[in-house]
Amino acid sequence: MSAPVIVGETDVATPTLRAQLRRSSFWIIAGAGIIVVAIVAVLVSGGANVAGRALAGDNPAPAGSMALVEVLRQQGVTVTLADSLAEVRSLAETDSTVLLYDENSYLVDSQLAQLTRLAARTVVVAPDFLTLQSLAPTVGFGGVSGAESLVADCALPAANRAEELIPGGDTLSLPADSLLMGCFPSGDNTFSMVANDRTTLVADLRVFNNENVAGYGNAALALGLLGQSDSLIWYLPTLADLPRTGPPSLAALTPGWVTPVLLLLGLTAVAAAFWRGRRFGPLVAENLPVTVKASETMEGRARLYARGNARLRALDALRIGAVQRLASTVGLGRLAQLEEIMLAVAEITGRTPAEVRSVLVEAVPTSDAQLLALSDALQALERAASRAVAAGVAASVSQQSLTDPAERMEP
Repeated sequence: MSAPVIVGETDVATPTLRAQLRRSSFWIIAGAGIIVVAIVAVLVSGGANVAGRALAGDNPAPAGSMALVEVLRQQGVTVTLADSLAEVRSLAETDSTVLLYDENSYLVDSQLAQLTRLAARTVVVAPDFLTLQSLAPTVGFGGVSGAESLVADCALPAANRAEELIPGGDTLSLPADSLLMGCFPSGDNTFSMVANDRTTLVADLRVFNNENVAGYGNAALALGLLGQSDSLIWYLPTLADLPRTGPPSLAALTPGWVTPVLLLLGLTAVAAAFWRGRRFGPLVAENLPVTVKASETMEGRARLYARGNARLRALDALRIGAVQRLASTVGLGRLAQLEEIMLAVAEITGRTPAEVRSVLVEAVPTSDAQLLALSDALQALERAASRAVAAGVAASVSQQSLTDPAERMEP
């Protein structure tokens, strides 16, 4: 298939650094924003976690209880920190004491009932509604104490040694005919502590934290409740105590050999990419702008036309070039109409206007052979026009030489 002739060169310029930065400005600003948000989030979360877990036995912050734990250990009590009911079950002995502070209400009714059976004494700090319903259904919430002072006013030895607690904390309510013992009353059957033979409920957690344990009789009450035996289990429930529900996870259903095989396949893929990626060698740097030859562009477009069977498009490119050259041959300007050019070509070549129109406009190729035939017809038409113009010029010169008068000789 004949290829169109394209005159000229194409320049490809290298993008400047400023243009690249202008194009990438959105992503640069977005990335910087993400980094700033991440830093702020880390700082905020870090500041929020400075206090640590409330009543944690290894937390020296004001909200923790490390001071009380260390004093108990100095008094000869073995304090063991636990974060799951399974650990409490394995550590509990016949005469052990368990301190429970379930801040996030992880334990359910059955777990609470099991916990009270594991040890001789259980001290529950700041019990929630579910804990009260499980361990002492008759006990309710009494609100915040409004009394200016909280004195023991009960027969519990640990409370009597403490004498007075820090005022203003949460309280628990008891019915008038309750068999439970209430200590540190605030009035209207509300107490800061409720106890029976095996379980003690302390409503105000400030009694045990580092910030307030040394005030009033808080330390005496805490040491009296938690130091009754040689073994104390300091239990703060975690997510490990939540019951597992629902279908098994994908990891549980996956055979053990899948993970090693996937890892081996990943390493193989990385090795293959490294091996095949180096096959062509390093990249070659080429300075830009570069000049692309018109012949290369012409051949590339011709291949595209041939691959897409774009015969009419290729023929149109040939016709445009032929029309421009024919207009120049017959002496018409660049602004001449196509009809004028076809009439002029038909007149000087002796062909009919319909024949010239068919070659330049109307004929549509349906096969490669027809495309080649039309291409040859265009070339033949250009040659005929060139010969006709050349013959006309020669005839004009000859006629002029015959009509010129001979020079007269002076006597």
